[in-house]
Amino acid sequence: MSSTDYSSDTLNGMTPDPVGARRVVVLISGSGSNLQALIDAQQHDRLGGEIVAVISNEPDAYGLKRANEAGIEAVVLPHREYDSRDAYDGALIKVIERHEPDVIVLAGFMRILTPRFVQRFMGRMLNIHPSLLPAYQGLNTHARALADGASHHGCSVHFVTEELDGGPVVLQAELQVSVDDTVETLKEKVHAREHLIFPIAVQWFLEGRLQYTADGATMDSHPLPPHGMRLSHADAAEELDEEVDDA
Repeated sequence: MSSTDYSSDTLNGMTPDPVGARRVVVLISGSGSNLQALIDAQQHDRLGGEIVAVISNEPDAYGLKRANEAGIEAVVLPHREYDSRDAYDGALIKVIERHEPDVIVLAGFMRILTPRFVQRFMGRMLNIHPSLLPAYQGLNTHARALADGASHHGCSVHFVTEELDGGPVVLQAELQVSVDDTVETLKEKVHAREHLIFPIAVQWFLEGRLQYTADGATMDSHPLPPHGMRLSHADAAEELDEEVDDA
């Protein structure tokens, strides 16, 4: 998203100064493994911007330690100190806006957002979800996939809308489920794919290639299909140096 996407009464036709690095705010609730993938991408100039703040609703989230070690401002905003979901989201909006982000990244943020919050940042929020959406929205995705005997599983990056895990899908990474897989092995394999594709999608957004429109997500001005772009099991395994069963 470029600076020209915003109107201002103070410019009065003046040429604005060149913009600095695109600004990223990351919301977490737990260990922050996806946050670490974003930090690693930034350190290798593969994020397209700078993580300026990490905000957690859980005071003891390990992701806060990851942020501190990377020299990123770590902010604790405990949701239990607020008497309603709307009150908490109002406070969260204020904290986020102080950092003037170009994108808000939900990296394991275990809160259902209010419509007020979603509308405030619509089109600027990306989430990672451990399934091939629209399959298995919500929780316990690995157990549900195994219970259904699913042959394929994976993860999805999507824009956040008021529908839980229902926003336009941007990018997916596929996983072929084996007969030996358990909830724990699926979790590990899906996490690896999350860490692979999440920084890519954030970079696309910060570079202006990925955009949210009223009709869905677009990439380089071309509408994306309902499942977004998808990395096959074989391609994801190759990127992650996993062994692929040719049988």
